[in-house]
Amino acid sequence: MLEKFAQQLVLKSPLTDEQARQAVEQLADEDVSAALKADFLTALAQKGETPDEIASFARALRDKSIPPPLDDETRRREILDVVGTGGDRLGTFNISTAAALICAAAGVTVAKHGNRAVTSQAGSADVLEALGVRIDLPPSEAARSLRERRFAFFFAPAWHPAFKHIGSARKLCAERGQRTIFNYLGPLLNPARPSAMLVGVPQPGLCEPLARVLQSLGVRRAMVVCGKVQRPESKGQSAIDELSTLGENTIAEFYQERGFATSILSPEQFPLQRAMLADLMGGDRQANAEIIRRLFRGEERGPKRDAVLLNSAAALFVAGKTKSLAEGWDLAGQTIDRGHANAKLEELSG
Repeated sequence: MLEKFAQQLVLKSPLTDEQARQAVEQLADEDVSAALKADFLTALAQKGETPDEIASFARALRDKSIPPPLDDETRRREILDVVGTGGDRLGTFNISTAAALICAAAGVTVAKHGNRAVTSQAGSADVLEALGVRIDLPPSEAARSLRERRFAFFFAPAWHPAFKHIGSARKLCAERGQRTIFNYLGPLLNPARPSAMLVGVPQPGLCEPLARVLQSLGVRRAMVVCGKVQRPESKGQSAIDELSTLGENTIAEFYQERGFATSILSPEQFPLQRAMLADLMGGDRQANAEIIRRLFRGEERGPKRDAVLLNSAAALFVAGKTKSLAEGWDLAGQTIDRGHANAKLEELSG
């Protein structure tokens, strides 16, 4: 069946919703060869995934995930995820993870979905583990942590058993230098089904399509962002899957009460210190964990703090905690300066 679908994709004919579901069944089937799966994923990527195809794959894979047993009170809250697709290959520290912890410290319920590093030195799972935060909570404990501590990490491999038989095909594609639809799907598969999301993507042209996908999946409030970064060594620009303090940001957002909008956000609207990409660079998991500790203790007050404040501001706004990005910036700063962020980290790592 995957071979048939691959031939269809070569002819630039998109998959229907039912075909996408059948494809997911085949991808998750251990009896289907990794080579055939990789050929299908390659054909889909070379055709170019449509928003409808991405949404169909996301729904089919979410249906195969393990659902956390969230109680009604927790489910009635705005549940936030702050996540990037990865793939910008810039080597910055874990900005989204730091922003997620700040939001939890500010009283937002945060279900952080993530994995270990693929294209960077330290993924969200790696740095949280280095910080002493458990990434292997079973479903009942994850639900309790979300309810009582307002933060739980959902380690993707543990919640998506179907991925066990997809990994080898993804590895084959990576060896070929071929990205796949899974580069987009990661942020869409949070088993806690967050109602609010701040998602970073590595190309500005992905912002609106991915926001449309989130909308179709039932997310109530979302902002999809891609930032520009000046690269002095090449006298050019790169894109980062976060809000950037180093250049303009492309944004696609929607809210139940306000509808869909696209815009460009200039970092000049915020009280930023002069910085270059080198000021935001991270290292391995231990180095990035130490950066976050220093930020939360108030010892790091330079460009790294600015980057975290900007992304936290957007996340707090998306979660409905503040009424503007400026208000979110102030709240994020207060959350650090009053010791709440460090206290939350100590609570989660205790």
